Amino acid sequence: MSKKNKRKAAATEAAASKYYSKPFNVFAIFWVSILALISALPFLLVLSGSFTDNTAILTYGYQLIPPQFSLEAYRIVFRAPEVLLRAYGVTIFITVVGTVTSVFLTSMAAYVLHRKDFKHRNIFALIFFFTTIFSGGLVPFFLLYTSLGLQNNILALIFPHLIGFINIVIMRTFFTSLPAAIGESGKIDGANDFTIYFRLYLPMAIPGLATIGLFTALAYWNEWYNAMLFISDERLYPLQYLLHRILNAARFATTLAQRTGTTMAAMPTESLKLAMLMVTIGPVVFLFPFIQRFFIRGLTIGAVKG
Repeated sequence: MSKKNKRKAAATEAAASKYYSKPFNVFAIFWVSILALISALPFLLVLSGSFTDNTAILTYGYQLIPPQFSLEAYRIVFRAPEVLLRAYGVTIFITVVGTVTSVFLTSMAAYVLHRKDFKHRNIFALIFFFTTIFSGGLVPFFLLYTSLGLQNNILALIFPHLIGFINIVIMRTFFTSLPAAIGESGKIDGANDFTIYFRLYLPMAIPGLATIGLFTALAYWNEWYNAMLFISDERLYPLQYLLHRILNAARFATTLAQRTGTTMAAMPTESLKLAMLMVTIGPVVFLFPFIQRFFIRGLTIGAVKG
């Protein structure tokens, strides 16, 4: 670095220090801490409510400290552990397989659409965009999957989330931000398009892949709607749909007992909902910190130009 550039950098640093003084840093840390606490409050309320007696919730509402501690909701959730573990296995399977396949297909489509030498790229981008905004609707969707023989087939839980136009846009923007000389250097060395895609572009696209991978994994992890449409075999129930059925069964039993005057053990419907929520979001909460830095970099793709 030349002396002129060093003096310029020093002047810039001195000017920045005036704006980022110690009082400003203290205020910024305090304000960010308040926002972090506000963001964590809903999670803490859910965690506390899951260990609270259902009667206490109905009487006092949701409290950060359980007024009456109870594990009844978790006892109901884990009453049949083999069923819950099987549902966890189905969810993990569709999440892993679906996410890996989706990231591969999405990134490959984005790579093709970002290539300026592909003259039909705008037409294909329009097709992706048009079919995303104007879908066929529920009835054609159901008829298509049933005609393909996907009822009680785990592929019915994987196919709907394979391609997302927003994810293609994110990856296309990321590939566009990379130097065009990367692909040109690969061609000079005799590499074909697949080699350039796998060996040169994908290793540099990890932040973008992590971003769309997280979006896709969350969609698969929270899958229950397509299971409701196409799955009737209990062995193929994903976790979210299984817990949805458990909660509906508890509500139905409670309502039936109230209407018929039948005496039965009270179902902890409120605490049961919170306990099921903790069971489902636990793995996601522990996974997010490991990919947070890639996720943030991927979201800010194209935000700053220069």
